[in-house]
Amino acid sequence: MGVLDGKAVIVTGAGRGLGEAYARHAAAEGARVVVNDVEGAPEVAAAIEAAGGRAVAHTGSVADPAVAAALVDLCGSLFGQVDGLVNNAGITHFADPWDDEPDVLRSVVEVNVLGTLYCGTAAAKVMRGGSIVNVVSGAMLGRADAAAYSASKGAVASVTLSWAGALAARGVRVNGVAPLAWTPMMGSDPRAEQISSRDQTADKMAPLVTYLLSDLSRDVTGQLVRFLPDKLHLIAQHAVKQPVLTSESWQVEDIAAAFATELVPEPPGRVRWRL
Repeated sequence: MGVLDGKAVIVTGAGRGLGEAYARHAAAEGARVVVNDVEGAPEVAAAIEAAGGRAVAHTGSVADPAVAAALVDLCGSLFGQVDGLVNNAGITHFADPWDDEPDVLRSVVEVNVLGTLYCGTAAAKVMRGGSIVNVVSGAMLGRADAAAYSASKGAVASVTLSWAGALAARGVRVNGVAPLAWTPMMGSDPRAEQISSRDQTADKMAPLVTYLLSDLSRDVTGQLVRFLPDKLHLIAQHAVKQPVLTSESWQVEDIAAAFATELVPEPPGRVRWRL
């Protein structure tokens, strides 16, 4: 028996890379899987079926709210329920700010942020219990050559925490994962060789997502989890940083003095996302 026996799960962006690995692993653990992507979904679903699992393909972009709603409807109509949603679909974009183009920035936000929102809100209408897993990224801490991508993943992290609070009453857990693996998307990263390697395959990332979809994680919600082949840790949520200075009034000179003494900022461009 697998840890996802009897569950019906949707994985977006599952035509290749990390999404494919999540879908295959979930199916191997007993889940019935709806495999979504703009291309490649039929082949992945067929491979799951050939391996003895149950899967159905759905082709379309989650950036279209009608597609997202239809995806959730398909899972419910075919499998009778929606127990899990993995919001994995996403695109990357690397450029310096002065080279960013509006159409590209829009597409990153539409797929990464709105796609997650559209699928999650559609699933929230029908889920009673279960788990939503949103794929974020270490880049959400700020990557100098990927403002749109960093911003989109930061937004998804905020969505994750918001949904975790809102859906707790319905018994739905919501967590975010920040994986690191060599995928076709990673291959387009100009810094790929600095932050990953070809032996960090997508299949190594799948057990975490399967765990979060399973009842083993029944007490885990509202968490952002960073996962590398050899490291597993939580990412701290935004919080007030000490010290907190108090004064009955603040003038420009007072603020300048505070920053010169006690409120010492970190240098810009620190590559915390590589941890």
